[in-house]
Amino acid sequence: MSNNEKIKIKPGTLLYPLPAVMVTAGNSEKNNIITIAWTGIINSDPAILYISVRKSRYSYAMISENGEFVIRATDFAGVRSGRNIDKAGELGLTLIPGVTNDTPMIAESPINLECKVLEVREYPTHDMFIAEVVDAHISAEFVDENGSYDFGRMNLIAFNHGGYYGLDDQDMGRFGFSVMKEKTKRRKEKEERGARRQQSRSR
Repeated sequence: MSNNEKIKIKPGTLLYPLPAVMVTAGNSEKNNIITIAWTGIINSDPAILYISVRKSRYSYAMISENGEFVIRATDFAGVRSGRNIDKAGELGLTLIPGVTNDTPMIAESPINLECKVLEVREYPTHDMFIAEVVDAHISAEFVDENGSYDFGRMNLIAFNHGGYYGLDDQDMGRFGFSVMKEKTKRRKEKEERGARRQQSRSR
């Protein structure tokens, strides 16, 4: 069998890897955390994303009723139901009030995205909640003196065909690096080395 030979398989959700996110739903009195990998970006300005949720999930009704949710950039929250346990308590997470939404945010999360539902699209297994990002928050420890975000230290994970994988903090390149002029490339590399040295000294 050659390396380029293809084998026909059953159509499925093999668009991997995907981000694994924790989504808070509800309000300060009644809330839940759900792990979701069926999520992505739809539009950049305004920022619009989506999450797809089964009707049977405990968080589904909360998102439907409140019309909002908060995305946090893990497996426990996805396989245990909020009907039976306090997930935040079990995971040792601290829920704090949202700034724009009534839905609480997770204090330990490096990034929180407050989202307002724009529309819901129904499909056979999941319903898609399309939402605008109405507010965003990042922990100060991940912002350097130039205002750049250090995603490499956030311990981000990806979902890949039933498994979770940690993302290497090694930067493989920037958007457009393959056509970047050599002079610009050298300048950017110098700036990044300086930023890394500064971060090392401040730790």
